[in-house]
Amino acid sequence: MNVALIEDQAAFAGACEQIAGIERVALDTEFHNERSYAPRLMVLQMVVGENVFIVDALRVRDLQPLADALATKTVVGHALQSDLKIFADRFDRLPTAAFDTQLAAAFCGYGMSISLADLVNDVVGVRLRKSQTVSDWSSRPLSPNQIEYLVDDVQHLFPVANALRLRLVETGRLGWFEEEARALVDPAKYRPDPERLYLRIPGATRMNRRELGVLRELALLRDALARERDVPLKFIIPDDVMSAIVHLRPASRDDLAQLRRLDAGARKSFGDRIVQAVAHGLVLRDEDLPVRPKRPPGAEREAIVACLGVLVNAIAAENGLPAGLLTPRAALERLARELPHGAEEIARTLEATPWRAALVAEPLDALLSGRMALTVAGTESGDPHVARVTMTGGDQAQ
Repeated sequence: MNVALIEDQAAFAGACEQIAGIERVALDTEFHNERSYAPRLMVLQMVVGENVFIVDALRVRDLQPLADALATKTVVGHALQSDLKIFADRFDRLPTAAFDTQLAAAFCGYGMSISLADLVNDVVGVRLRKSQTVSDWSSRPLSPNQIEYLVDDVQHLFPVANALRLRLVETGRLGWFEEEARALVDPAKYRPDPERLYLRIPGATRMNRRELGVLRELALLRDALARERDVPLKFIIPDDVMSAIVHLRPASRDDLAQLRRLDAGARKSFGDRIVQAVAHGLVLRDEDLPVRPKRPPGAEREAIVACLGVLVNAIAAENGLPAGLLTPRAALERLARELPHGAEEIARTLEATPWRAALVAEPLDALLSGRMALTVAGTESGDPHVARVTMTGGDQAQ
């Protein structure tokens, strides 16, 4: 393959023009996000036809031509969500389709988080030299070792994707994969729900509804301030200080001086806005206050979650899938809290895609309704596994 380092806008535009005549582009990005609200793109590498383009995103500042060029294409990459989030955040525009080799590998029995290096080695027999995994991608010029690493990250993606697609077809799982892959190019996936920002703050589950109303207003303010300044949320107001403000209920900027970890600069810069947010939360009508989040399951419900997890693990093992891909624990906790009746209600509660519902909804309903029991079989033969037993009449579990 031809390798070209793109360092100016004109060369970048030329590279993007080449995308017009092809169906898919291999893509990867290098970014830093330790000190910013949104990831700061440093380098973008892509395979277009027989060319590998290494785009210096610190010098090529306008990436809109690439977002436009990819809008009708399929992007191939490994663990694509973080890469596509950059496009969603910056342009609110995504490719028409995506082939994520890590996701495809999960459906092919490789587990949930196989690395690109391991996957390339197993599928195409090439061993990558991953010497730059903690490289400082903001330094310039890019070193030869960095360039080699960047090329390696994309030049094998098409052969790996081709091989995985064949396996998905052979196993009848291409449709399952495509259901999941469609979500990767849905802009809604990358838009945080501003109404739920407050639930991420430790201590929220112990607050009453009025306190949650204040916390929600503070969370919305903190998010807006972090976006304006492009800094992490904790650089605006740390989580523990958020809770302290709720309990302090400051009526003026001077009241905020009682908070040791909210420095004078912050109080001066946006202290008045904090006070306003608190005041707004305190006068919300009762019907407009947030509903208290449900606490983690108690002992009995935790036991139910564990039983449901055993069944999901067994179904996942039968189908050669990671259990986390089949049904995440959070979904099982929701199921244990709400205890819906019937396979259709269970599928809705799990927010399960059709392929997931087909595998787990009916067995989970049978377990929850007492029509099924779980047992360990095969220990005497040295092949232990979880087996399902159908319960009838007086044999039903109590």
